[in-house]
Amino acid sequence: MSKVISAHAVSADGYITGRDPGAGRGLGDGTMLFDWYFDGDTPSQVFDGFKLSGPSARVFDALAGRVGAIVAGRNTYDDSDHFGGGSPHPAARLILLSNRPAPEIGERQTLVTTGIEDAIAAAREAADGKDVGLMGGGVLTSALEAGLVDEVILHQVPVLLGAGRSFFQELPEHIALRLIEAVPAPGVTHLHYEVAR
Repeated sequence: MSKVISAHAVSADGYITGRDPGAGRGLGDGTMLFDWYFDGDTPSQVFDGFKLSGPSARVFDALAGRVGAIVAGRNTYDDSDHFGGGSPHPAARLILLSNRPAPEIGERQTLVTTGIEDAIAAAREAADGKDVGLMGGGVLTSALEAGLVDEVILHQVPVLLGAGRSFFQELPEHIALRLIEAVPAPGVTHLHYEVAR
């Protein structure tokens, strides 16, 4: 069965956006969270235009190659200008989890309004045996609460942003993680965890 994974660039103090993210403003003033996508000399085999360091390319492409569908929340969707009607991943369908209508939904996008379980079920079907990726702190928190997450990957960038959108929303209880791999790379450390069950 496919796995449900979350891979996010995150500041050392736990933010996945800079200050003042939103529609028309993108991810706010924290764009340095993604500099490592372009600061290297190794082209990504999955994402056109990405040039990563050798260690980052190995980690990033291995993860990106596993993903067949993405579940994103409404904040992420709006902050990213609806992904231009497509998906944040070149080969994966987008499942948008929202409790309100999205009249601008694109052909490569599916709207689910009935909760995280249904969104992940729709993503599993769309992924055709590949893994399901999660985007956004709210989606990840809901999926963790429902016991649906298998792996959490933090691409931790050595910066303290001091504000922005927090990676995790409040969880009702602690969730133990087991470190699978830690890969230091220029401008980022890739921390790959398995959710302990």
